[in-house]
Amino acid sequence: MQESTVVIVGAGPSGLAISACLTQNFISHIILEKEDCCASLWKRNAYDRLNLHLASEFCSLPFMPHPPSGPTYLSKDQFLQYIDKYVEHFNIKPRYCHVVVSAEYDEVTNKWRVEAKNTREDTSEVYESNYLVIATGENSEGYIPNVHGLGTFEGEVVHSKYYKSGSKYESKNVLVVGCGNSGMEIAYDLHNWGAIPSIVIRSPFHVFTRDLIRQGMQMQNYMPTNVVDIVITFLAKLKYGDLSKYGIYRPKEGPLHLKNISGRAPVIDVGTIGKIKEGAIKVIPSGITKIEKKKVVFGNNTEEEFDVIVFATGYKSVVNGWLKDYKYALNEKGMPKSAYPNHWKGDHGLYCAGLSRRGLFGVKEDAELIAEDINQSLNLHNK
Repeated sequence: MQESTVVIVGAGPSGLAISACLTQNFISHIILEKEDCCASLWKRNAYDRLNLHLASEFCSLPFMPHPPSGPTYLSKDQFLQYIDKYVEHFNIKPRYCHVVVSAEYDEVTNKWRVEAKNTREDTSEVYESNYLVIATGENSEGYIPNVHGLGTFEGEVVHSKYYKSGSKYESKNVLVVGCGNSGMEIAYDLHNWGAIPSIVIRSPFHVFTRDLIRQGMQMQNYMPTNVVDIVITFLAKLKYGDLSKYGIYRPKEGPLHLKNISGRAPVIDVGTIGKIKEGAIKVIPSGITKIEKKKVVFGNNTEEEFDVIVFATGYKSVVNGWLKDYKYALNEKGMPKSAYPNHWKGDHGLYCAGLSRRGLFGVKEDAELIAEDINQSLNLHNK
């Protein structure tokens, strides 16, 4: 049995940010990370051309802002250099290759009991703590919908988590399912590598340049969200025109309001819209009904053959698999019970970080709130 004031599960940006905040308050803590490195999703499971879509001013972790002289938009490699520097600066030492098997609250001792498997040494370890922080992130396990006949598909099926680049798909017909930022960027990448991409677009979404989103986020400091939404949506219409003739429709709700209430982010255009307008990327305005070998049948009664299907259909939380007492903070889907801005705090010293669907900006906010709450709780207890 190893004891610590706080146990943090996950060494992604959320876990690292909380560690830095706890260190500043001299609060003992342990980070358990199932992979052999920090920020594993960024290091191992991000496609090659990925850049941060938000300006660097909204993508820093606590106590280490990006310098104003640096690039406005960071590449994946630049962000990873920042992460490694952050770990070194705050002397963060996660316990790698530690897979959490179970975590439950002991109402007798009023402490959390966390069991982890050390996969390097093939041993089990038990930790006890006053506070438990879930920092495994939103993107833990790729979600692929249960499409009728998917098991019969004769081509390649890949989730966007494992997509690297379109280099091996030259001249192949590739269907991208999912029209969020990943799906739209992957479709663009496929085209650049000489593939023949089609993308399923069923839901309305907003489209912006990254500079427009940056301006909108800056304007939120001075004016209400609904006013900002009106301004940037008008500017986006001037930029892109009417996209409905290409199968892309805007939601009725404003982009920043929609992000706040549902977590749905607008699409940051990297060039995909231009390729859709040219006809280089085909839009299929209907969902998949069934798959038969290489043939995909859509809800609008069209069908087409594909060599590859890329599912950019998001992720699902797997926390409920090991967190026995998730009821103290999470719902049945492993996401926060309480809506933003109260999502980060549960009962009995249980917290969740990085689950607000607000990107790195939300990660920083969560970490600061959680560390401050733990600090206040300890001070109250010690009086």
